[in-house]
Amino acid sequence: MTLILGVDEAGRGPVIGSLFMAGVLVEEYKIKELEKIGVKDSKLLTHKDRIELAKKIKKITKDYVVTEVKPKEIDEAVDGDNSLNLNWLEAEHIAKIINKLNPNKTIIDAPSTNPEKFKEYVKDKLKNKNIKLIAEHKADLKFPSVSAASILAKVAREENVEKIEKQVKESIGSGYPSNKICQEFLKNNYKKYPEIFRKSWATYKKIAGQKNLTDF
Repeated sequence: MTLILGVDEAGRGPVIGSLFMAGVLVEEYKIKELEKIGVKDSKLLTHKDRIELAKKIKKITKDYVVTEVKPKEIDEAVDGDNSLNLNWLEAEHIAKIINKLNPNKTIIDAPSTNPEKFKEYVKDKLKNKNIKLIAEHKADLKFPSVSAASILAKVAREENVEKIEKQVKESIGSGYPSNKICQEFLKNNYKKYPEIFRKSWATYKKIAGQKNLTDF
């Protein structure tokens, strides 16, 4: 029995909230079942469709993992002295997912501009060096197991946004720096809710820096 693991993330770019990594472990013969229920890149689906598909995916898979990477950990990787960056931080979490689920083959939606180097970095962190690794850009468009992982990650990210909005009692928009609602929320609340923001993001630094100058 060949076990295939698809890995993807959601929430890489936002200035607000966590990044989520998901791994979906499926027996190879069940890949067709994922295709049959209509899995695809989560960005091509509606919120409602993602919710419904996530339930079906969990029934088809042998196992799955969804990992939350909080803003503080992201900031430490991007601005810290630990020689990491966001790509390598993702690679570290991908390796942990692979080590936990121990598949025969893993397919990764690689965030790096150098998928081969990214793959080797992940492989170096694996306990089982015999696991076959594939790392490709836009793997969520090509491999159903990765599409399934992208859906679970996206649903977790959306739940995180909903949780934050309940906490702050207002809309934060998409959480992405280009979103006007997000920008306005950041300007008004970056001191009030410091734990939800990625302080290593240029948008945060720009707004916080401008605000701090006006305090003098």
